[in-house]
Amino acid sequence: MYIYIILALAMVALDQISKILITSNLKLYEIREFIPNFLSLTYIRNEGAAFGMLKGARVFFIILTVLVIAALIAYIKKSRPSSKLEMLSLSFIAGGAIGNFIDRVLFGYVRDFIMTDFMDFPVFNIADCFVCIGAGLYILYALSDFFPKKEKGGST
Repeated sequence: MYIYIILALAMVALDQISKILITSNLKLYEIREFIPNFLSLTYIRNEGAAFGMLKGARVFFIILTVLVIAALIAYIKKSRPSSKLEMLSLSFIAGGAIGNFIDRVLFGYVRDFIMTDFMDFPVFNIADCFVCIGAGLYILYALSDFFPKKEKGGST
C-alpha cells in the first residue's frame, strides 16, 4: 500500500518540478519547439478545468479536488483493493489531481505547457497526463472482469 502513496507523491513532485522548470525558463505565452512538428513547450495559465472549461471557478475546483481525494482515500480504506492495476490507476489519478490542486491553491490557476503541433489540442501538463493515464488504467482494470481468466495447470 505504501508503495502506491510514494508513487503518487513522486508524481506530484515530478509535476511540480516540471512546472517550476517551465515557468523559470519561459515567459508567459512564449513558445519553444521541443520535437519539431510534434511537440512545443509554451507557458500558459489555465484558470479553468480540462481544456479551459469553467474558467474562473477556482473555489469549485479546489472543493471538487478535496472531495475526489477524500473519496479515493475512503474507497481504498473501505474496499482494500487487492488489484495492483487498480491501485496503480488510483495512484496516477491522485498524483495528477494533487499536482493541479497545488497550482490552484497557490496561484489561482494551473500552469500548462505541453502543446501538440501535429494536431489542434489544448495545452496541458504532466499532472493532466497522470490523470488520463490513471483513468485509462482504471478502465482496463474494470474491463478485466469481462475477459476469461486462464487457469494454471488445468488438464484438457
